Amino acid sequence: MSDNLNKWETFRKNMNKVFVNGYGSIGSRITSFLKDDPQISVIGVGKYSPDNDVNVAISRGLNVYVPERKVNDFKNFKISGTIESALDNCDLVIDAAPGGHGYKNKKNLYEPKNLMAIYQGGETIMGDDAVSDLLFNSRANYDLAIGKKHVMQGSCNVTGMGRILEPLRDRFANRLIRFDVTLVRRWADLDQTEKQVTDTIEMTESPHHGDDVKTYFGKDAPLFVRAIKVPTRQMHLHIMDIRFNDKAPKPSEIHDIFTNEFGVATLWTAKGTKEIRDYARIMGFNFTDTNMIHIHANMTVSIGDTVQMMYSDDQTGIVIPENHMLLQAMLFGKSYDEAFSHTESIFHMKEKKKQLEEHFARKN
Repeated sequence: MSDNLNKWETFRKNMNKVFVNGYGSIGSRITSFLKDDPQISVIGVGKYSPDNDVNVAISRGLNVYVPERKVNDFKNFKISGTIESALDNCDLVIDAAPGGHGYKNKKNLYEPKNLMAIYQGGETIMGDDAVSDLLFNSRANYDLAIGKKHVMQGSCNVTGMGRILEPLRDRFANRLIRFDVTLVRRWADLDQTEKQVTDTIEMTESPHHGDDVKTYFGKDAPLFVRAIKVPTRQMHLHIMDIRFNDKAPKPSEIHDIFTNEFGVATLWTAKGTKEIRDYARIMGFNFTDTNMIHIHANMTVSIGDTVQMMYSDDQTGIVIPENHMLLQAMLFGKSYDEAFSHTESIFHMKEKKKQLEEHFARKN
């Protein structure tokens, strides 16, 4: 027995060590899946507020670390040490801090310790506060992340658009002349119970999403994005008008493109986003996430030179498998196919897609 324990301890020490700095909507989800990855050792999570989520993390078998300056604030919790000390023992950090804090963490923590780091969609790759010069989308630029030390994962809306735009470009190329996208954004995530959902429709002036997508889709891409925020916690919805330089394809031709596309389910009978979330809950999907986008096929129309389509975006859940793909590029230098296969073994996206499409199948 002791020999087996010693072998396991040696194996564990040789695993690549990942620290997740933040334990909110993104951090809690990422750690849930990384714990199932036999190639990764999650050494712990960073917590900045002394709230019940500390105990939640500990109950899930995670070591919790806190900023050195805040140790006394956590005296009533069984913390494992300071974030600063934890970073001395890791190979890569997934920064899951609130937007804007990632840049500060990069300058104050990660760069001085020469650590690789992944940042989330609340950061930027532009201007003085840029955390990286690469915004990652596995469908568009996976190979560019190999060998990088600092990379930003796109936000949920930016990731979702990539899963639609890239397959369209692959299929229709020069026939495409313009994309107009309206982002109908959810107000808050399901687990952001501290965030009040306000009874209003809020317009977003100069949304960043279009510029972010153009970093991988092409800076001169004819993509025009507007955004509004509506009082719901039940996913985002994108309304996309696609213009062609000739007669637009039939809806069935559009849907066929996504038959085997990773992270894209084609649904016919979902009346709303909550219906999809409720089904995910019934099926026991982690955090009730589908981790994908859902084309609402009954809403696809083709008129003249334009196709209009609608798809819902699983908000925070969609970026979690993307983080896992990015981690493999940076930490292991894996090929896209190797990373895709490993991510599929952890997230079971094909099976979830099959279940969703069967449940919301077209009625005869």
